[in-house]
Amino acid sequence: MARHLLLSERTLLEIIEHEAIVREAYKDSKGIWTWGVGVTNDSGHDVFPRYHRKPATLEKVLAVFEWLLRTKYLPEVRRAFEGVTLSEAQLAGALSFHWNTGSIGEAFWVKSFLAGNLDAAYREFMNWSTPQEIIGRRRLERALFFKGTWTSDGFVTLIERVHRNGNPDWSSRRQIDIRPQLRAAFARSEIAA
Repeated sequence: MARHLLLSERTLLEIIEHEAIVREAYKDSKGIWTWGVGVTNDSGHDVFPRYHRKPATLEKVLAVFEWLLRTKYLPEVRRAFEGVTLSEAQLAGALSFHWNTGSIGEAFWVKSFLAGNLDAAYREFMNWSTPQEIIGRRRLERALFFKGTWTSDGFVTLIERVHRNGNPDWSSRRQIDIRPQLRAAFARSEIAA
């Protein structure tokens, strides 16, 4: 039970809000095969060819997402902020940043924050704004970390279809409430512990 003290439903919903859900493998803006809630092969969970033209259930997507956050990304964020107690909003902002960049251990904003230079940390957070379409997300993560501003309402974007060329079919996007499935993923991870 203690392992979920900071990995909350609210944190997971916020990160998913910054991403989207695609239940089959697709090519992201850089042409990298991606699946679920922004999962790539670099995460340690193979997505291509496993989910190519083979959509997974929403429950599977959320279970893998929660598992990766809990076992890989959360420990790395805790190491980066060792000795500092983060609020739930700070942890969520840092986790979202790390989920997207994989670079919490080398980000200057973290070093400035740990040194107590909050103005520099706030500015440096935006050094991670490439590609351009990530700028909005980075601003939301920064507002979450530094100001405690949450944006998720429990409804997230689900993209239902992927074109044969691997590009998401943006016209198939819709908003869904995933809270029941997310709670089920949490419950299963507790049982498996």
